[in-house]
Amino acid sequence: MQEAVAEYSARIPPPLRPMWQSLPLASRRPGGSVARWRAEEGRRLRAATPQGAEVIALDVRGRALGSEELAQRLEDWRERGQDLVFWIGGPDGLDPGLAPSWRWSLSPLTLAHPVVRVVLAEQWYRAWSIQAGLPYHRGEKE
Repeated sequence: MQEAVAEYSARIPPPLRPMWQSLPLASRRPGGSVARWRAEEGRRLRAATPQGAEVIALDVRGRALGSEELAQRLEDWRERGQDLVFWIGGPDGLDPGLAPSWRWSLSPLTLAHPVVRVVLAEQWYRAWSIQAGLPYHRGEKE
């Protein structure tokens, strides 16, 4: 799966090429609580996020986007020139105290983290290819 993420990422030119950073999970010790673990992971996410960045949380309860709509959002973000950060929660989800700019649902399914990265990388490449006018995305046929 790492190869697929690297392949899609390499196809996107800088400055839109994604950089991937994994943060350590909170230690799941016996007697700990999910709320405490999520809070610790939330602190780590906030600390790793550049000030002023546009933050998108990948969340099953977020808004679903089609490829063309994602491509339009990509263009909007590019015009604003902000850093763009995607948060992927730990095994217990994201800390409810986090305040992303918006929440995006890749699917109503619960996905393993490696799968989320592949889907995100492919959709990011697809959105970029739509904006660049490349034939990768076929769209709806009439």
